[in-house]
Amino acid sequence: MKNNTAIDNIRNFCEQEAQKILAEITGTLGVVVSTVDGFEVAYAHHGDLVPERIAAMASSISAIGSVVARESFLEDPSDITIYSGNGFVQVFLVNQSDANLLIVNIVSDSTAIMAQVNHRGKRFAKALRELR
Repeated sequence: MKNNTAIDNIRNFCEQEAQKILAEITGTLGVVVSTVDGFEVAYAHHGDLVPERIAAMASSISAIGSVVARESFLEDPSDITIYSGNGFVQVFLVNQSDANLLIVNIVSDSTAIMAQVNHRGKRFAKALRELR
């Protein structure tokens, strides 16, 4: 189990990265980092986004994505994209250890460039994975 200082460092890092993503990428509405069981760790957002709800849904999305991948004889997913007519959500799964899974959720409107959000989300997940 991580001590409180390590947890605070992770939370602070996540909050800073979330703010950077919102500032860097046009069309991003929110970034929510959550635990696998659906609790938010850190977030930054514009407008009416509710971080607690995004965190709870990310838990279900990651579980469903993992089951679909396994049933399709694929490896566990590293990220999942949900696309709609007016935007998309990208969910990045971050394994820090076997017992510690975090989820980075980036919510964007249709003006965001999906490849840019994907690239930045993967960089965030990689950096988070390397935090100890």
